[in-house]
Amino acid sequence: MTQRQLPRPKDLLPLVKFKKPDFNAKRRRLRAALTIEDLRRIAKKRTPRAAFDYTEGAAEAELSLARARQAFKDIEFHPAILRDVSKLDTGWDVLGRRSELPFGIAPTGFTRMMHTEGERAGAGAAAAAGIPFALSTMGTTPIEDVAEAGGPNGRNWFQLYMWKDRDRSMALVDRAAAAGFDTLLVTVDVPVAGARLRDKRNGFAIPPELTVKTVFDMAKHPNWWFDMLTTEPLAFASLSRWSGTVAELLNTMFDPTVDYEDLAWIKEQWPGKLVVKGVQTVADAKRLADMGVDGITLSNHGGRQLDRAPIPFHLLPEVVREVGRDTEVHVDTGIMSGADIVASIALGARFTMIGRAYLYGLMAGGRDGVDRTIAILKEEVERTMKLLGVASLEELEPGHVTQLQRLIPR
Repeated sequence: MTQRQLPRPKDLLPLVKFKKPDFNAKRRRLRAALTIEDLRRIAKKRTPRAAFDYTEGAAEAELSLARARQAFKDIEFHPAILRDVSKLDTGWDVLGRRSELPFGIAPTGFTRMMHTEGERAGAGAAAAAGIPFALSTMGTTPIEDVAEAGGPNGRNWFQLYMWKDRDRSMALVDRAAAAGFDTLLVTVDVPVAGARLRDKRNGFAIPPELTVKTVFDMAKHPNWWFDMLTTEPLAFASLSRWSGTVAELLNTMFDPTVDYEDLAWIKEQWPGKLVVKGVQTVADAKRLADMGVDGITLSNHGGRQLDRAPIPFHLLPEVVREVGRDTEVHVDTGIMSGADIVASIALGARFTMIGRAYLYGLMAGGRDGVDRTIAILKEEVERTMKLLGVASLEELEPGHVTQLQRLIPR
Protein backbone atom coordinates (compact mmCIF):
# COMPACT_ATOMS: atom_id res chain seq x y z
CA MET A 1 0.00 0.00 0.00
CA THR A 2 1.25 3.50 -0.89
CA GLN A 3 2.60 5.43 2.07
CA ARG A 4 1.73 9.13 2.01
CA GLN A 5 3.21 12.06 3.88
CA LEU A 6 2.91 15.81 3.80
CA PRO A 7 5.60 17.39 1.59
CA ARG A 8 8.26 19.43 3.29
CA PRO A 9 8.88 22.99 2.04
CA LYS A 10 12.54 22.25 1.28
CA ASP A 11 11.46 19.36 -0.98
CA LEU A 12 8.98 21.53 -2.86
CA LEU A 13 11.28 24.44 -3.63
CA PRO A 14 13.32 22.68 -6.37
CA LEU A 15 10.06 21.66 -8.10
CA VAL A 16 8.45 25.07 -8.45
CA LYS A 17 9.53 28.47 -9.70
CA PHE A 18 7.62 31.60 -8.87
CA LYS A 19 7.07 33.88 -11.85
CA LYS A 20 8.12 37.47 -11.40
CA PRO A 21 5.07 39.70 -11.79
CA ASP A 22 4.99 42.08 -14.76
CA PHE A 23 2.98 45.23 -14.08
CA ASN A 24 3.15 46.44 -17.69
CA ALA A 25 -0.23 45.43 -19.13
CA LYS A 26 0.76 45.83 -22.78
CA ARG A 27 3.89 43.79 -22.34
CA ARG A 28 1.88 41.04 -20.62
CA ARG A 29 -0.67 40.97 -23.44
CA LEU A 30 1.90 40.78 -26.19
CA ARG A 31 4.04 38.21 -24.42
CA ALA A 32 0.98 35.97 -24.05
CA ALA A 33 0.30 36.16 -27.81
CA LEU A 34 1.85 33.07 -29.37
CA THR A 35 0.20 33.25 -32.81
CA ILE A 36 -1.12 35.87 -35.20
CA GLU A 37 -4.61 34.73 -34.27
CA ASP A 38 -3.81 35.60 -30.63
CA LEU A 39 -2.84 39.12 -31.75
CA ARG A 40 -6.06 39.32 -33.77
CA ARG A 41 -8.14 38.59 -30.66
CA ILE A 42 -6.32 41.28 -28.68
CA ALA A 43 -6.75 43.75 -31.55
CA LYS A 44 -10.48 43.10 -31.75
CA LYS A 45 -10.91 43.91 -28.07
CA ARG A 46 -8.90 47.13 -28.21
CA THR A 47 -10.09 48.69 -31.47
CA PRO A 48 -13.44 50.23 -32.40
CA ARG A 49 -15.53 48.06 -34.66
CA ALA A 50 -15.35 50.27 -37.77
CA ALA A 51 -11.53 50.40 -37.72
CA PHE A 52 -11.17 46.70 -36.92
CA ASP A 53 -13.65 45.68 -39.60
CA TYR A 54 -11.82 47.80 -42.17
CA THR A 55 -8.76 45.64 -41.50
CA GLU A 56 -10.58 42.36 -41.08
CA GLY A 57 -13.12 42.65 -43.86
CA ALA A 58 -13.02 41.81 -47.54
CA ALA A 59 -15.32 42.30 -50.53
CA GLU A 60 -18.94 41.17 -50.77
CA ALA A 61 -19.34 37.67 -49.24
CA GLU A 62 -15.60 37.58 -48.39
CA LEU A 63 -15.15 34.27 -50.24
CA SER A 64 -11.81 35.24 -51.81
CA LEU A 65 -10.19 35.81 -48.43
CA ALA A 66 -11.69 32.68 -46.87
CA ARG A 67 -10.52 30.55 -49.80
CA ALA A 68 -7.01 32.03 -49.69
CA ARG A 69 -6.67 31.21 -46.00
CA GLN A 70 -8.10 27.74 -46.53
CA ALA A 71 -5.54 27.11 -49.26
CA PHE A 72 -2.75 27.60 -46.73
CA LYS A 73 -4.53 25.35 -44.23
CA ASP A 74 -4.68 22.67 -46.94
CA ILE A 75 -0.90 22.25 -47.01
CA GLU A 76 0.79 18.94 -46.44
CA PHE A 77 4.49 19.16 -45.63
CA HIS A 78 7.04 16.46 -46.47
CA PRO A 79 9.98 16.68 -44.07
CA ALA A 80 13.42 15.19 -44.59
CA ILE A 81 15.11 13.59 -41.58
CA LEU A 82 18.63 13.40 -40.21
CA ARG A 83 19.71 16.77 -41.59
CA ASP A 84 21.97 19.24 -39.79
CA VAL A 85 19.82 22.28 -39.07
CA SER A 86 21.88 23.64 -36.19
CA LYS A 87 22.71 26.74 -38.24
CA LEU A 88 19.84 28.40 -40.06
CA ASP A 89 19.75 31.16 -42.69
CA THR A 90 16.30 32.70 -43.14
CA GLY A 91 17.33 35.48 -45.53
CA TRP A 92 18.37 36.00 -49.12
CA ASP A 93 18.44 38.55 -51.93
CA VAL A 94 15.11 40.20 -52.80
CA LEU A 95 15.11 42.70 -55.67
CA GLY A 96 18.82 43.30 -55.42
CA ARG A 97 19.22 43.59 -51.65
CA ARG A 98 19.22 41.13 -48.78
CA SER A 99 16.09 40.62 -46.69
CA GLU A 100 16.78 38.89 -43.38
CA LEU A 101 13.41 37.11 -43.56
CA PRO A 102 11.35 35.92 -46.55
CA PHE A 103 8.53 38.34 -45.82
CA GLY A 104 7.92 42.07 -45.61
CA ILE A 105 5.16 44.43 -44.58
CA ALA A 106 2.54 45.00 -47.26
CA PRO A 107 1.12 48.44 -48.10
CA THR A 108 -2.02 49.19 -46.09
CA GLY A 109 -4.36 52.17 -46.21
CA PHE A 110 -5.71 54.33 -43.36
CA THR A 111 -3.13 52.75 -41.06
CA ARG A 112 -3.22 55.39 -38.33
CA MET A 113 -6.92 54.60 -37.94
CA MET A 114 -5.81 51.25 -36.54
CA HIS A 115 -3.31 52.79 -34.12
CA THR A 116 -1.93 56.31 -33.98
CA GLU A 117 1.67 55.10 -34.38
CA GLY A 118 0.64 53.86 -37.83
CA GLU A 119 3.24 53.47 -40.55
CA ARG A 120 6.01 54.79 -38.31
CA ALA A 121 5.63 51.68 -36.18
CA GLY A 122 5.67 49.43 -39.23
CA ALA A 123 8.68 51.08 -40.85
CA GLY A 124 10.65 51.09 -37.60
CA ALA A 125 9.90 47.45 -36.82
CA ALA A 126 10.72 46.37 -40.38
CA ALA A 127 14.04 48.20 -40.32
CA ALA A 128 14.95 46.61 -36.99
CA ALA A 129 14.18 43.16 -38.43
CA GLY A 130 16.04 43.80 -41.70
CA ILE A 131 12.98 43.41 -43.94
CA PRO A 132 11.23 45.77 -46.42
CA PHE A 133 8.31 48.02 -45.52
CA ALA A 134 5.83 49.17 -48.16
CA LEU A 135 3.95 52.46 -47.87
CA SER A 136 0.55 52.71 -49.54
CA THR A 137 -0.67 55.62 -51.63
CA MET A 138 -3.52 55.52 -49.08
CA GLY A 139 -1.09 55.52 -46.17
CA THR A 140 -1.53 58.02 -43.36
CA THR A 141 2.08 59.05 -42.82
CA PRO A 142 4.03 61.26 -45.24
CA ILE A 143 6.63 59.58 -47.41
CA GLU A 144 9.48 61.52 -45.84
CA ASP A 145 8.38 60.62 -42.29
CA VAL A 146 8.33 56.93 -43.16
CA ALA A 147 11.88 57.21 -44.46
CA GLU A 148 12.89 58.89 -41.21
CA ALA A 149 11.15 56.23 -39.10
CA GLY A 150 13.06 53.46 -40.86
CA GLY A 151 16.37 55.23 -40.29
CA PRO A 152 19.60 54.37 -42.08
CA ASN A 153 18.82 50.64 -41.97
CA GLY A 154 15.32 51.00 -43.37
CA ARG A 155 14.37 49.61 -46.76
CA ASN A 156 11.19 51.19 -48.06
CA TRP A 157 8.97 50.46 -51.04
CA PHE A 158 6.21 52.74 -52.34
CA GLN A 159 2.89 51.35 -53.55
CA LEU A 160 1.24 53.37 -56.30
CA TYR A 161 -2.39 53.63 -57.32
CA MET A 162 -2.39 55.35 -60.68
CA TRP A 163 -4.80 58.27 -60.31
CA LYS A 164 -6.79 59.97 -63.00
CA ASP A 165 -4.52 62.93 -62.29
CA ARG A 166 -1.26 61.57 -63.76
CA ASP A 167 0.86 64.54 -62.72
CA ARG A 168 -0.24 64.18 -59.12
CA SER A 169 0.53 60.45 -59.20
CA MET A 170 4.02 60.97 -60.52
CA ALA A 171 4.67 63.75 -58.01
CA LEU A 172 4.28 61.07 -55.32
CA VAL A 173 6.63 58.77 -57.20
CA ASP A 174 9.22 61.55 -57.38
CA ARG A 175 8.92 62.16 -53.64
CA ALA A 176 9.43 58.46 -52.95
CA ALA A 177 12.54 58.36 -55.13
CA ALA A 178 13.93 61.48 -53.44
CA ALA A 179 13.32 59.90 -50.01
CA GLY A 180 15.35 56.82 -50.91
CA PHE A 181 12.56 54.33 -51.60
CA ASP A 182 14.14 51.64 -53.79
CA THR A 183 11.10 49.80 -55.18
CA LEU A 184 7.79 50.87 -56.72
CA LEU A 185 4.79 48.56 -56.32
CA VAL A 186 2.22 49.40 -58.97
CA THR A 187 -1.15 47.97 -57.96
CA VAL A 188 -3.21 46.98 -61.00
CA ASP A 189 -6.35 45.27 -59.64
CA VAL A 190 -8.28 48.45 -58.81
CA PRO A 191 -10.18 49.85 -61.80
CA VAL A 192 -12.89 50.58 -59.22
CA ALA A 193 -13.21 49.97 -55.49
CA GLY A 194 -14.48 46.57 -54.40
CA ALA A 195 -17.77 46.31 -52.53
CA ARG A 196 -16.54 46.30 -48.94
CA LEU A 197 -19.84 45.79 -47.23
CA ARG A 198 -18.59 45.92 -43.65
CA ASP A 199 -17.38 49.48 -44.22
CA LYS A 200 -20.73 50.51 -45.67
CA ARG A 201 -22.63 48.97 -42.78
CA ASN A 202 -20.33 50.62 -40.26
CA GLY A 203 -20.50 54.01 -41.99
CA PHE A 204 -16.70 54.03 -42.08
CA ALA A 205 -15.65 57.53 -43.14
CA ILE A 206 -12.70 59.92 -42.97
CA PRO A 207 -12.83 61.66 -40.57
CA PRO A 208 -14.82 59.26 -38.32
CA GLU A 209 -18.51 60.09 -38.11
CA LEU A 210 -19.88 60.63 -34.63
CA THR A 211 -23.23 58.88 -34.33
CA VAL A 212 -25.05 57.36 -31.37
CA LYS A 213 -23.47 54.05 -32.30
CA THR A 214 -19.99 55.66 -32.54
CA VAL A 215 -20.33 57.35 -29.16
CA PHE A 216 -21.34 54.04 -27.58
CA ASP A 217 -18.28 52.44 -29.16
CA MET A 218 -16.11 55.24 -27.75
CA ALA A 219 -17.19 54.27 -24.27
CA LYS A 220 -15.93 50.72 -24.89
CA HIS A 221 -12.58 51.82 -26.38
CA PRO A 222 -11.54 54.96 -24.46
CA ASN A 223 -7.79 54.42 -24.95
CA TRP A 224 -8.13 54.27 -28.73
CA TRP A 225 -10.21 57.43 -28.84
CA PHE A 226 -7.91 59.25 -26.42
CA ASP A 227 -4.93 58.46 -28.64
CA MET A 228 -6.82 59.49 -31.78
CA LEU A 229 -8.05 62.79 -30.35
CA THR A 230 -4.81 63.84 -28.65
CA THR A 231 -2.31 63.11 -31.44
CA GLU A 232 -1.71 64.75 -34.80
CA PRO A 233 -4.80 64.83 -37.06
CA LEU A 234 -5.21 62.03 -39.54
CA ALA A 235 -3.42 62.88 -42.78
CA PHE A 236 -2.52 60.96 -45.90
CA ALA A 237 0.68 60.29 -47.78
CA SER A 238 -1.08 61.33 -50.96
CA LEU A 239 -3.55 64.11 -50.18
CA SER A 240 -3.88 66.77 -47.56
CA ARG A 241 -7.49 66.26 -46.58
CA TRP A 242 -10.62 64.31 -47.35
CA SER A 243 -14.16 64.35 -46.05
CA GLY A 244 -16.42 61.50 -47.06
CA THR A 245 -16.76 57.75 -47.09
CA VAL A 246 -13.88 55.46 -47.90
CA ALA A 247 -15.62 54.15 -51.02
CA GLU A 248 -16.09 57.68 -52.34
CA LEU A 249 -12.42 58.45 -51.78
CA LEU A 250 -11.25 55.29 -53.52
CA ASN A 251 -13.45 55.86 -56.54
CA THR A 252 -12.04 59.37 -57.01
CA MET A 253 -8.51 57.97 -56.97
CA PHE A 254 -8.71 54.74 -58.99
CA ASP A 255 -8.51 55.12 -62.76
CA PRO A 256 -10.40 52.52 -64.86
CA THR A 257 -8.48 53.54 -68.00
CA VAL A 258 -5.03 52.38 -66.82
CA ASP A 259 -3.51 49.90 -69.27
CA TYR A 260 -0.19 48.34 -70.27
CA GLU A 261 0.93 51.52 -72.03
CA ASP A 262 0.51 53.43 -68.77
CA LEU A 263 2.57 50.80 -66.98
CA ALA A 264 5.34 51.09 -69.57
CA TRP A 265 5.29 54.87 -69.12
CA ILE A 266 5.62 54.49 -65.32
CA LYS A 267 8.50 52.06 -65.81
CA GLU A 268 10.35 54.68 -67.84
CA GLN A 269 9.93 57.28 -65.08
CA TRP A 270 10.98 55.16 -62.09
CA PRO A 271 14.72 54.77 -61.41
CA GLY A 272 14.51 51.77 -59.07
CA LYS A 273 12.98 48.29 -59.10
CA LEU A 274 9.43 47.91 -60.42
CA VAL A 275 6.98 45.29 -59.12
CA VAL A 276 3.43 44.86 -60.42
CA LYS A 277 1.00 43.91 -57.66
CA GLY A 278 -2.37 42.28 -58.23
CA VAL A 279 -1.50 39.70 -60.90
CA GLN A 280 -4.10 36.91 -61.04
CA THR A 281 -3.52 34.98 -64.27
CA VAL A 282 -0.59 33.18 -65.87
CA ALA A 283 -1.12 35.08 -69.13
CA ASP A 284 -0.76 38.46 -67.42
CA ALA A 285 2.32 37.25 -65.56
CA LYS A 286 3.94 36.25 -68.88
CA ARG A 287 3.09 39.56 -70.51
CA LEU A 288 4.56 41.51 -67.59
CA ALA A 289 7.71 39.40 -67.63
CA ASP A 290 8.08 40.14 -71.34
CA MET A 291 7.86 43.86 -70.49
CA GLY A 292 10.88 43.47 -68.25
CA VAL A 293 9.37 44.26 -64.85
CA ASP A 294 11.56 43.22 -61.94
CA GLY A 295 8.86 41.37 -60.06
CA ILE A 296 5.20 40.46 -59.92
CA THR A 297 3.05 39.97 -56.84
CA LEU A 298 0.37 37.32 -57.08
CA SER A 299 -2.42 38.93 -55.09
CA ASN A 300 -6.17 39.37 -55.07
CA HIS A 301 -5.81 42.43 -52.83
CA GLY A 302 -6.47 40.45 -49.69
CA GLY A 303 -9.90 39.53 -51.05
CA ARG A 304 -10.89 43.20 -50.98
CA GLN A 305 -11.60 43.75 -54.68
CA LEU A 306 -13.15 40.96 -56.79
CA ASP A 307 -14.84 38.33 -54.68
CA ARG A 308 -14.35 34.75 -55.94
CA ALA A 309 -11.02 35.84 -57.41
CA PRO A 310 -8.24 33.28 -58.05
CA ILE A 311 -6.31 32.05 -55.04
CA PRO A 312 -2.76 33.46 -55.31
CA PHE A 313 -1.15 30.49 -53.53
CA HIS A 314 -2.76 28.09 -56.00
CA LEU A 315 -1.45 30.13 -58.95
CA LEU A 316 2.08 30.19 -57.59
CA PRO A 317 3.61 26.97 -58.99
CA GLU A 318 2.44 27.51 -62.58
CA VAL A 319 3.45 31.17 -62.63
CA VAL A 320 6.89 30.31 -61.27
CA ARG A 321 7.32 27.67 -63.99
CA GLU A 322 6.42 30.21 -66.68
CA VAL A 323 8.29 33.34 -65.56
CA GLY A 324 10.30 32.54 -62.45
CA ARG A 325 13.63 32.21 -64.23
CA ASP A 326 13.66 35.85 -65.27
CA THR A 327 11.23 37.63 -62.93
CA GLU A 328 10.84 37.50 -59.16
CA VAL A 329 7.49 36.11 -58.10
CA HIS A 330 6.06 37.38 -54.81
CA VAL A 331 2.77 36.40 -53.19
CA ASP A 332 0.33 37.77 -50.62
CA THR A 333 -3.28 37.26 -49.41
CA GLY A 334 -4.23 34.92 -46.60
CA ILE A 335 -0.83 34.56 -44.92
CA MET A 336 -1.31 34.07 -41.19
CA SER A 337 1.69 32.00 -40.10
CA GLY A 338 5.33 31.28 -40.73
CA ALA A 339 4.33 27.90 -42.13
CA ASP A 340 2.34 29.72 -44.85
CA ILE A 341 5.47 31.71 -45.70
CA VAL A 342 7.72 28.64 -45.84
CA ALA A 343 5.24 26.81 -48.08
CA SER A 344 5.18 29.77 -50.47
CA ILE A 345 8.98 29.87 -50.70
CA ALA A 346 9.09 26.09 -51.27
CA LEU A 347 6.73 26.45 -54.23
CA GLY A 348 8.92 29.10 -55.84
CA ALA A 349 7.99 32.48 -54.38
CA ARG A 350 10.97 34.75 -53.83
CA PHE A 351 9.12 36.80 -51.24
CA THR A 352 5.85 37.12 -49.37
CA MET A 353 4.04 40.10 -47.85
CA ILE A 354 1.87 40.36 -44.74
CA GLY A 355 -0.95 42.88 -44.40
CA ARG A 356 -3.59 41.92 -41.87
CA ALA A 357 -1.08 40.07 -39.69
CA TYR A 358 0.91 43.30 -39.39
CA LEU A 359 -2.20 45.37 -38.63
CA TYR A 360 -3.37 42.94 -35.95
CA GLY A 361 -0.06 43.47 -34.18
CA LEU A 362 -0.29 47.23 -34.65
CA MET A 363 -3.78 47.35 -33.15
CA ALA A 364 -2.72 45.07 -30.31
CA GLY A 365 0.19 47.22 -29.20
CA GLY A 366 1.56 49.83 -31.59
CA ARG A 367 5.25 49.45 -32.45
CA ASP A 368 5.66 46.76 -29.78
CA GLY A 369 2.80 44.84 -31.36
CA VAL A 370 4.39 44.99 -34.82
CA ASP A 371 7.67 43.76 -33.32
CA ARG A 372 5.69 40.90 -31.79
CA THR A 373 4.10 40.05 -35.15
CA ILE A 374 7.51 39.82 -36.79
CA ALA A 375 8.92 37.80 -33.87
CA ILE A 376 6.04 35.29 -34.03
CA LEU A 377 6.39 34.79 -37.78
CA LYS A 378 10.18 34.59 -37.56
CA GLU A 379 9.97 31.89 -34.89
CA GLU A 380 7.42 29.96 -36.95
CA VAL A 381 9.55 30.23 -40.11
CA GLU A 382 12.62 28.98 -38.25
CA ARG A 383 10.80 26.10 -36.56
CA THR A 384 9.09 24.99 -39.78
CA MET A 385 12.35 25.04 -41.72
CA LYS A 386 14.15 22.98 -39.08
CA LEU A 387 11.32 20.44 -38.89
CA LEU A 388 11.42 20.13 -42.68
CA GLY A 389 15.14 19.45 -42.48
CA VAL A 390 16.33 22.54 -44.36
CA ALA A 391 18.96 25.01 -43.18
CA SER A 392 18.45 27.75 -45.78
CA LEU A 393 15.75 29.13 -48.05
CA GLU A 394 17.68 27.80 -51.07
CA GLU A 395 17.09 24.25 -49.82
CA LEU A 396 13.29 24.61 -49.90
CA GLU A 397 11.78 23.07 -53.03
CA PRO A 398 8.36 21.95 -54.31
CA GLY A 399 8.84 18.42 -53.02
CA HIS A 400 8.46 19.75 -49.48
CA VAL A 401 4.83 20.77 -50.06
CA THR A 402 1.61 19.32 -51.41
CA GLN A 403 -1.36 21.60 -51.98
CA LEU A 404 -4.39 19.56 -50.96
CA GLN A 405 -7.14 20.70 -53.31
CA ARG A 406 -10.71 21.35 -52.20
CA LEU A 407 -11.95 23.47 -55.11
CA ILE A 408 -11.40 21.51 -58.33
CA PRO A 409 -12.66 22.98 -61.63
CA ARG A 410 -15.39 20.93 -63.26
